[in-house]
Amino acid sequence: MSDTPATYDDLLDRIGRITTVSNASDLLSWDQQVMMPEEGTPARSRQLSALSAVHHDLLTADELDDLLDTLAATDLDDDQAAVVREVRREQERAVRVPTDLVERISAASSEALPAWRDAKENDDFDAFAPHLEEHLALKRAYADHIDPDRDPYAVLFEEYEPCLPLSHAEDVLTTLREAVVPLVDDIRAADADLATDAFAGTYDTDRQEALMRDALDTLGYPWERSRLDVAPHPFSTGTTYDARITTRYDESDPIDALLSTVHEFGHATYTLGLPDDAYGTPLGEARDLSVHESQSRLWENHVGRSQAFWEGFLPRVVDHFPALGTVSAAEAYEAVNAVDPTNLIRVEADELTYHLHIVLRFEIERDLVRGDLDVSEVPAVWNDKMESYLGVRPETDAEGCLQDIHWSHGSFGYFPTYSLGSVIAAQLFDAAARDIDGLTDHVRRGEFDPLHEWLTDRIHRHGKRYETNELVRRATGEDVAADAFVDYATAKYGALYDL
Repeated sequence: MSDTPATYDDLLDRIGRITTVSNASDLLSWDQQVMMPEEGTPARSRQLSALSAVHHDLLTADELDDLLDTLAATDLDDDQAAVVREVRREQERAVRVPTDLVERISAASSEALPAWRDAKENDDFDAFAPHLEEHLALKRAYADHIDPDRDPYAVLFEEYEPCLPLSHAEDVLTTLREAVVPLVDDIRAADADLATDAFAGTYDTDRQEALMRDALDTLGYPWERSRLDVAPHPFSTGTTYDARITTRYDESDPIDALLSTVHEFGHATYTLGLPDDAYGTPLGEARDLSVHESQSRLWENHVGRSQAFWEGFLPRVVDHFPALGTVSAAEAYEAVNAVDPTNLIRVEADELTYHLHIVLRFEIERDLVRGDLDVSEVPAVWNDKMESYLGVRPETDAEGCLQDIHWSHGSFGYFPTYSLGSVIAAQLFDAAARDIDGLTDHVRRGEFDPLHEWLTDRIHRHGKRYETNELVRRATGEDVAADAFVDYATAKYGALYDL
């Protein structure tokens, strides 16, 4: 930009403060889920509500609007234009929403979290239902303020994926459902005898944590900027200077914790791969949740579930659990990839049936937001869809409609990004395999720098410079589509199950 550098610098200063407030709010949310005392919710609710109001007021200030108007008429370079575009996108939505509604949504989320946790523990959907009803009312009002003439679910979906239309997500989900359902049917009928019990046993949680830290060391997790903690629902949050992941432990299943940890590592490595010198600007922020999820799904599935990974990493597992010394890499590979349509829990699902879990949630929350489904109907509809799509019916709401944390946050529109991320992950890994000589051998030897560097160059360092489809196209030569995932899944599971 040639004429008004001071104006652009003023914009950077303002959005830097906005980002800092948002990061502080994220840190308080992390603390609430990980470390906060059980009775801390009343104060935390007020703290988060106040920060959400400050963030909203900064974003909707007349001075910011004036700066954006001035810069829109200014000769900007490509990076500056991207920054203005992203700030304007967020600002235009924010100015339409009253501050008091933003505060109410934040407070409702903070209060719903412990209510969801208790309801899940006690298998009591009725205890959580009022919080879900409140969230729906608030989020419908939120969507109505942004655009009263549009589908409210489409408006909410844009909170998580603003660059791809909801119709694109629906097309991806339809393609996945049409490909996965018959593939799972074929697997049900197959005679293959996979080593599904390779990891049967009891595993001390302290030793599991040591294994998780060993895995993160192997993958290249920089502890000077990172943490690993425990939470009821694994998640990742943070900045390029401070990325935090959580996992959870099951004494009967160390692979659940391992794959969850690798998944969250994928999120964290994206966050850590953002450029330090762009912190506080859109160029230092991740390109929304579809791309974020592509990083976690790539590391979890294309690396952590690969045979090459288990050929290299299994000895580390045996170091921590010597009783597994008789398990072969081939058996480990079969165990972590076995398809189990009877599994009720999304975060424990194999990578095929996972997408049917997403379709189920997407359809339910879309109908809830649109007013086509009443909250009281959720448990029965959930169970019916689970039986229809996966052939299994939950016996409790704790393992059914209460299993996910997202609705306690009011995160309606989030779930489709999981499947979008999976298809992008397949596209990215295909492209990386073309560009990196011997990528499979690198994974087998535990050499992950080449993949880190490729992902940083193609995805991480750009922040929000490009919109989703352009970012993926620049990295892979293709638009966002499900074809690569379908090809990958068909080949992989066809080989595993002798289809």
